[in-house]
Amino acid sequence: MKFVSVRDLRGKSADIWRELPDEREMVITSNGRPVAILAAVNESNLEESLAAFRRARAIDAVASLQRRSVTAGTDELTADEIATEIAAVREARSR
Repeated sequence: MKFVSVRDLRGKSADIWRELPDEREMVITSNGRPVAILAAVNESNLEESLAAFRRARAIDAVASLQRRSVTAGTDELTADEIATEIAAVREARSR
């Protein structure tokens, strides 16, 4: 996978667009840190590519929630404790 700086993306965009179909994806960096992924798509795979990207983001969000749950100690709540928490939140909302 190729890494491209934001500066290169601005200054050499024609070269990058030309290389993208062969590379398939490139990581865009700012100050040496990844900030974006540039992926080659076309009309025939656009929807499939977007769906895959959205699935990956959803999986990452769930993993993040799970890590926060472990950190907060809420990963071991029982089903009854979860139901009680949900009921308390619903009650507070209805006021």
